[in-house]
Amino acid sequence: MRRKILDKVRDTIERYGLIAKGDLVLVGVSGGPDSVCLLYLLKALSKSLGFSLEIAHLDHMLRKDSPQDTEFVRSLAVKLAIPATIGRIDIKKSAAKGSLEEIARNKRLEFFIRTAKDVGAKKIALAHNLDDQAETVLMRILRGTGLYGLSGILPKRNLYGFEVIRPLIRVQRREIEDFLSRKKVRACLDQTNKNEIFFRNKIRNKLIPLLEKEYNPSIKNTLSNMAETSALDYDYLNQLALRKIKGTRGKIRLSSFLRFHSALQRLILRLTISHLQGSTRRISFAHIKEIEDLILKRPVNSIVDLPKGISVAKKVKSIIFYRR
Repeated sequence: MRRKILDKVRDTIERYGLIAKGDLVLVGVSGGPDSVCLLYLLKALSKSLGFSLEIAHLDHMLRKDSPQDTEFVRSLAVKLAIPATIGRIDIKKSAAKGSLEEIARNKRLEFFIRTAKDVGAKKIALAHNLDDQAETVLMRILRGTGLYGLSGILPKRNLYGFEVIRPLIRVQRREIEDFLSRKKVRACLDQTNKNEIFFRNKIRNKLIPLLEKEYNPSIKNTLSNMAETSALDYDYLNQLALRKIKGTRGKIRLSSFLRFHSALQRLILRLTISHLQGSTRRISFAHIKEIEDLILKRPVNSIVDLPKGISVAKKVKSIIFYRR
């Protein structure tokens, strides 16, 4: 199994072009099994593929024993002779007005990007695996999603001038556990992963076992395969939509727009919003339907207000997206 998982990760790196010769790769290491496994596998491949590694670890201060995780990562960095950058932030203070999970994720990403800049790395490797992929797709289906949401966790994503890569995205959690067991490598265990206050943990601990037992024993692979197919379809549509909005600067001519297929129209709307506010987070299906209603049924000079201070105004020959 050890050789199999190494080959699988090598194949993922080569298939998606995740790492090139000469790259410096910053690896996000929490100290948990997934990130520790990723670090060992990348270390094993670094010489033959010609890249080097740095470690980044952020203590969120959410648990009393989190300093033990930090010391574990420090020791691991010394053991593997990999430079490490350690950060610390009180997430609870930052999360007073929002989702603890979302703010922790954003702060962690900010730390990784800042560290990557400091050390000169263009690649940030994260330890999302096939089980994470399946959980993410199910979460998005239950909340409501489109083609992009069904794409799940992409193997490679450009973010603020950096490439976020997931070399473990085709590896199951049981393979990770087996690898660490065979290598006799210890990892830290986060007990909050069992707390079913968090939506993902309910999916992981209750829904997926039910689906495996009652409906499809290979549900994780099925969802992962669906995500990969959806990602390819989305990428094709996304390239078309990007060409259509090039140079529009938030102003879409209705005569051209209305000739497009509705799938392309909706993606153009989402991309235009994303270019203005940096993402489509909090933009729901209802918002897109309201913009469509604005275009097709409402009078000229009507306005639709969207989250995060974005508005859309209907003019005689166009719709205009702007910050209010």
